[in-house]
Amino acid sequence: MPNNITDPARRHDFVLLFDVQDGNPNGDPDAGNLPRLDPETMQGLVTDVALKRKVRDYIDAAHGTEQRNKIYVQHGEFLAVQRARVFESRSNGAKTVDPKRGREWMCDEFFDVRMFGAVMSMKESNAGQVRGPVQLTFGRSIDAIIPLDSSIVGPAQNSKDVNREGADGEATNYGTMGRKSTVPYALYRAHGFFNPHFAKQTGVTAEDLDLLWKALQRMWDLDRSASRGLLACRGLYVFSHDSSLGDAPAHRLFELIETPKSAVEAPRAFSDYTVSHPGDGPLADFPGVALTSLVS
Repeated sequence: MPNNITDPARRHDFVLLFDVQDGNPNGDPDAGNLPRLDPETMQGLVTDVALKRKVRDYIDAAHGTEQRNKIYVQHGEFLAVQRARVFESRSNGAKTVDPKRGREWMCDEFFDVRMFGAVMSMKESNAGQVRGPVQLTFGRSIDAIIPLDSSIVGPAQNSKDVNREGADGEATNYGTMGRKSTVPYALYRAHGFFNPHFAKQTGVTAEDLDLLWKALQRMWDLDRSASRGLLACRGLYVFSHDSSLGDAPAHRLFELIETPKSAVEAPRAFSDYTVSHPGDGPLADFPGVALTSLVS
């Protein structure tokens, strides 16, 4: 990758485009797991938490056995156990340590703590609080969506006691009824930010940024399921600043990546959209900022 986008001493702002076909990219537990929606515009939403989960899962699968690339926030794991393991291996038998030292240990051990931050100011293995340098917004669909709610029937019976049998002992009513909610098609856009000042505090390296950019491109293929349909990265555009404070407002840079609504009444493919940007390299209108299109 270009050296400028893996430099942790620079500020980076990025645009992420991804789409879904016949799937539910992020169910809302408060709405029966229906796809998340903005009720006023009917645009689809995908939370930053869901996107970070995908990044974590990719890093864990690809590099989870490496010393600095373990994942702190795991499915079905107790965070206290994760912290205790690190503290026990590094404290030389001490029962309590300075939270600042514990914070350094956690940042050195876990990729997601180093990049996304974590609240670890607990009674057991207190490691304070880490403010991560990488932040993401919600993903929002370009056009309004209309989720489909489909009835489904399983091929087998759940219990002999509650189902009828024919003369030959076979079930006469097949399967258990259920429902599946999907989005026929939607193109989503999310924004992200990398703050070098926080990165310096957590010890982020060029290798960490390289892994982040790779994860944002490849994580979709490790998250396949019958409910999520076909998810794919359709665009990743990184604005790298020469300075750590930044050389242009992020919102002005984001406006350069144009993703207008589709001219098709009911878009069903990425080809129904036109994405435009000023081209890679230094930006004439924003001195000190360069654009790198990792996926375009």
